[in-house]
Amino acid sequence: MRQPIAPARVLKEAPVVPDPDIENEAPASPERQELRNTLYRKVKRGRRQLTPGRMLVYRIAVVVAWQLIRFFWATCRIHARPGFERAQAAVRESKSLIPVYWHQHLMFGARALLDLRPHGLKVGFLISASVDGTAPAMLVGRVGGHVIRGSSTHTGARALRDYYETIVKQEISPAITPDGPRGPVHEFKPGAVMLSQLTGKPILPISIAASHTLRFKTWDRFELPLPFSRVVIAYGEPVRMPRGLDPDSLARMQAEMAQTLQELQAQARAALDRG
Repeated sequence: MRQPIAPARVLKEAPVVPDPDIENEAPASPERQELRNTLYRKVKRGRRQLTPGRMLVYRIAVVVAWQLIRFFWATCRIHARPGFERAQAAVRESKSLIPVYWHQHLMFGARALLDLRPHGLKVGFLISASVDGTAPAMLVGRVGGHVIRGSSTHTGARALRDYYETIVKQEISPAITPDGPRGPVHEFKPGAVMLSQLTGKPILPISIAASHTLRFKTWDRFELPLPFSRVVIAYGEPVRMPRGLDPDSLARMQAEMAQTLQELQAQARAALDRG
């Protein structure tokens, strides 16, 4: 098993560039405040409006979705959680980290992180800043996670600065699907590696295996464990990224992390086979 790389020192926070839109916006009340990166106001200004009728539809959809999620979580039995104690120790030591799992494992990847909340993990989920992100944001609130409004397709300096503040200052761990949001499947994109470099926080790989799974014909080959299946949630060794990676080294680390997730899934399947 890979040994964790020596901790990287945390970068100093980039200087804050004033944003007139944000400076003129009245602060939200603490109980309703969302974590919005500086791209939020630019992205949300779309033509679609959040009408009362659309909000009603979203509220109904969120209730139905939450009940379905609870049904699958309740009827599937967690057979084993290899590496769970190691993940607990990583949370206690680092306070926040960078969890990663493939997009196809969203259903129980989120469950894997929420199971770490009693041990101090504050889980964040990146949700689109557009009107279409309203329902997912409401669902994250019901699940008990922190909503980070922004765009996963923007990785500029300001977006990275916002992530730095979220992870380091607010100690929130953003769940990342490294092959999302649109694939290709199982291609580990550079975002998580760059965030680990920037924040000095470790990447926590997670993989899922189930005894009976419905696989959808989607780009991510989404896997839905069927009711009454046995599920294994495997937590890998936390990995810290060194600073100063050149493009070739960055690509190599991406490939290694992709291999780590694949090996972790093989371990999870082996745990199922052992009964």
